[in-house]
Amino acid sequence: MRNRDRVASVYDLSIGRLLTWFEQSVREMGAIYIFFSESMRLLFTQPYRFSELIRHMEFVGNQSLGIIALTSLFTGLALSFQVYLGFKLVNAVNLVGPTVALGITRELGPVLTGLIVAARAGGAMAARLGTMRVNEQIDALDVMGVNTKQYLISPRILACMICMPLLTAVFDFVAMLGSWFLCVKLVDLDEGVFWQKISDTVDVRHINEGLLKAVIFGLLFGLICTYRGFNTTGGAKGVGEATNRGVVISMVSIIISDYFLSNLIRLYFIVTGQQ
Repeated sequence: MRNRDRVASVYDLSIGRLLTWFEQSVREMGAIYIFFSESMRLLFTQPYRFSELIRHMEFVGNQSLGIIALTSLFTGLALSFQVYLGFKLVNAVNLVGPTVALGITRELGPVLTGLIVAARAGGAMAARLGTMRVNEQIDALDVMGVNTKQYLISPRILACMICMPLLTAVFDFVAMLGSWFLCVKLVDLDEGVFWQKISDTVDVRHINEGLLKAVIFGLLFGLICTYRGFNTTGGAKGVGEATNRGVVISMVSIIISDYFLSNLIRLYFIVTGQQ
C-alpha cells in the first residue's frame, strides 16, 4: 500500500510539473506574440528609425560575412567529400554536384546561417538589451518619452529579417564554390558535367525555398532574443541567463521550424503542381 501511495504521489507530482510547464509555455508564447505585434506595428508609425535599421543591418549582416563565408566554404568541402565517397560506391559520382546543391540551397544554407547568426548577433542583442534593462537605461528612455519598442526592438527584428536571406545567399554561393573545388580540382570530376547536372536539377524555386526559410529564421531569433533581453531581470546574472536562454531557444526553434516549413513548402508545391 505504501509503495502504491508513493507511485501515486510521484505520478501526481510529475503531471503537476508538466501541466505547470505547459501553462507557463502558453503564457510566454502569448506574451511573445503581443511583443511581436506591437513591435511590428510600430515600424509603420513616426518617427521612422531608418538610421537605426541601417546600423543594425550592418551589425547583423556585414559583421557576419566573415564567419558565414568561412563556415560555408568548409561545409561545401566536407559535404561534397562525404557525398562523393557514398556515390563512388554505386558509380554515381556525377550526381555529387546536384545532390550537394539541393541540400545546401534547401536545408543547410538557411539552417546553418540561422544558427550561426543567432549565436553571434542574437546573443549580442539579448546581452545589450539585458544590460540596458538592468542598468535602467530603458526606463530612462521611457521617462524621456521615447517608445522603447520602436527605438530598440523593431529595427533589430527587421534587420534580422532583411539580412538573413542575403547571408544565406552568400552561404549558398561560397559552399558551392567549395563543392566545385573539391569535385573538380581534388577528385578530378568533369567540370562541364558538374555544372550541367546542377543546372538540370536545381530550379529557382529550390533557392527561393531556402531564402524564404531564412526570412522566417531571422524573424524567430530576432524576436526571441530581443524579447529575452528586453524583459531581463536579476542584474548581471539575469543578463547571462537571458542571453543563454535566448540563443538556445532560438536555435531549437530554427531546427524545429525547419521541419514544418519543409513540409508546408512541399505541400504547396504539390497543390500547385510544381512537384
